[in-house]
Amino acid sequence: LFPDDTRRHFAGTITVASDSLIRAEGWVFVFHRGTNEFVKRSDMRTRVFSVGDSGNIVNILPAGVDPAELRYEFSDAGLYLTDGLGFAVDINEFGLTS
Repeated sequence: LFPDDTRRHFAGTITVASDSLIRAEGWVFVFHRGTNEFVKRSDMRTRVFSVGDSGNIVNILPAGVDPAELRYEFSDAGLYLTDGLGFAVDINEFGLTS
């Protein structure tokens, strides 16, 4: 919410869903200011998210994309989430650059 907040992203698979909560297993990526990149934590995590939380932005991955293979890459066009096997999505959270 604020410029100095720790920026975290989560990529995973929903394992349980209810009317207001989802439980997911996957990997956390944390922005490292020193290297200016998102670093993937090596251990799988289980997270619970509120469906009503307006702070969550959800991108649905296509069938066949393995969350374990996801990584972030920078290009001239911005920041991308990719599996290196053909899937890539622009997730530039700072808006359009051109």
